[in-house]
Amino acid sequence: MAAETAIDIPLPGGGGPVGETVVDVPPPADGGGEAASGGVLRSGAIMAIGTLVSRVTGFLRTAVIVAALSTGLLANAYNTANTIPNQIYDLLLGGILTSVVVPLLVRAKERDRTYGEQYEQRVFTLAVIGLAVLTVVAVIAAPLFIDVLAGSYKGDQRHIAVMFARFFLPQIFFYGVGAFAGAILNTRNSFAAPMWAPILNNIVVIGVGGVFLAMASGKVDPSSISDTEFLVLAAGTTGGIVLQTVALWPSLRRVGFRWRPRLDFRRGEVGQVGRMAGWTLLYVVATQAGLAVVTALANRAGDLGHAKGLGDGYGYTPYFTAYQMFQLPYAIVGVSVITALLPRMSRFAAEGKVADVRSAFSSGLRLSSVIIMPAAALMLVLGPEITTVLFAHGNTHASDALVIARVMQMFAIALVPFSTYQLMLRVFYSFGDTRTPALIGVVSVTANIILAFAAYNLLSVKWIVVGMAGGYAVTNAVGTFVCWLVLRRKLGGMDGRRIIGGHLKLLVAIWPLIGFAYAVHAVADAALGTDTLGPALITLVVGAGGGGLLYLVFAKLLRVDEVQATIATFARRLPGGRR
Repeated sequence: MAAETAIDIPLPGGGGPVGETVVDVPPPADGGGEAASGGVLRSGAIMAIGTLVSRVTGFLRTAVIVAALSTGLLANAYNTANTIPNQIYDLLLGGILTSVVVPLLVRAKERDRTYGEQYEQRVFTLAVIGLAVLTVVAVIAAPLFIDVLAGSYKGDQRHIAVMFARFFLPQIFFYGVGAFAGAILNTRNSFAAPMWAPILNNIVVIGVGGVFLAMASGKVDPSSISDTEFLVLAAGTTGGIVLQTVALWPSLRRVGFRWRPRLDFRRGEVGQVGRMAGWTLLYVVATQAGLAVVTALANRAGDLGHAKGLGDGYGYTPYFTAYQMFQLPYAIVGVSVITALLPRMSRFAAEGKVADVRSAFSSGLRLSSVIIMPAAALMLVLGPEITTVLFAHGNTHASDALVIARVMQMFAIALVPFSTYQLMLRVFYSFGDTRTPALIGVVSVTANIILAFAAYNLLSVKWIVVGMAGGYAVTNAVGTFVCWLVLRRKLGGMDGRRIIGGHLKLLVAIWPLIGFAYAVHAVADAALGTDTLGPALITLVVGAGGGGLLYLVFAKLLRVDEVQATIATFARRLPGGRR
């Protein structure tokens, strides 16, 4: 599932001249302090609501696809092929490239408004050409990608995976155009449409999964899938991405952006992009190497399980599905906060206001942790109920859902360090520094590869992908620790007292949630069992609802300001709320 970006607050004048942008509006008097966190909350709330709807429909999409394909050989081929464009988007275009482009666009508009708009046109043209070339090369190299990521695939499974990849790889172009559109709109203080556009993609894929379920009679594997069933899955999946990207174009026009292809770069501009992109390329190569190792080992684990008669549910699909679950809290909160903060931090960095960058980072980290920490706790305690409710349908059994739950529980441990790590990387990008994140990324990826090999060679088949998820948690903890040490020197401190103090309060407030949710799980499991939909759903609703209320009560008693501010901000956006 692709990472989200942001868009769409119409400016006065409709399609006329561009109004004030984020770089045109002067910063608040206290820079990146608490007033700034209020602005982040307001912008983040707009994006978080859209992302919440997007991710809920995304979960429905994942649930339908898992129900249709189960977790066996066909599902592994589909998900492995779909991983290629998705990961390029997540790691290069959706996250890193926009993190490079946003600071460049901000600095260009700080220099001169007219020059900044011309610079947008030039960089956008360069991106479109580069994406087109990259997409053509990727489609040609589809068999190579499959052999690298799933060298254990043979016969029909390899053939169908290559065919899926050839249909899916054109998504790279549309992901990239959408990511760049989001970068342009973010610099114009437009934060809604790309948070809502993925909903269109989710609806399309939900329909695709439903049609496939209606067409298929029982479980389908690579040797029995018909041409029509294949085309429904392949063309429908890519069609959803095309629709998602095309839907962003009206928002670009509404904020005054008109693309006019031009390559009249001024002296030094291409070099500036190249220097930043060069280090980004190192980061991507390192991360893709780690991804290739993990994907290949997870696919081999699935083949081992199949060969030993343990079933097909211990390979890449449980890992891939659990990763989508793990991404939900970060996407709703972390991405929203990052997207709102990056233009702000880039402006402060361009003006030399290091203290304001530090304060903005501190506020963003504390705000995102308000939801990410309890979400991680609920995933850890109620993981089996979550996956049973979502995935134990159609061709997927409760035992398959339990494997997904175990992997997700390991990922839950990674959620807080992962979110912190991602936010700290954006601090470097706000200064135009892509070198440091690339070097830190090499350290983190090396740790991830070592731990993935250790899990594959030391654990039994049933626990290999669970161990890989645990290695991912350790990897992000390493990245967070290294980033903290480097940023502390760069920023002259990290506002550690408020960050650590706020997180300790949240940690105390979470324990009543954990205790209540675990008690509900234990009682329901003993009385009814939680491996069927009804009991699992009741346990999930009661455990998460009651635990969430206890968390809010204790957070209020502990005077966690970010929790109270978040509740007030969202309450004002509800019907009848005071604005």
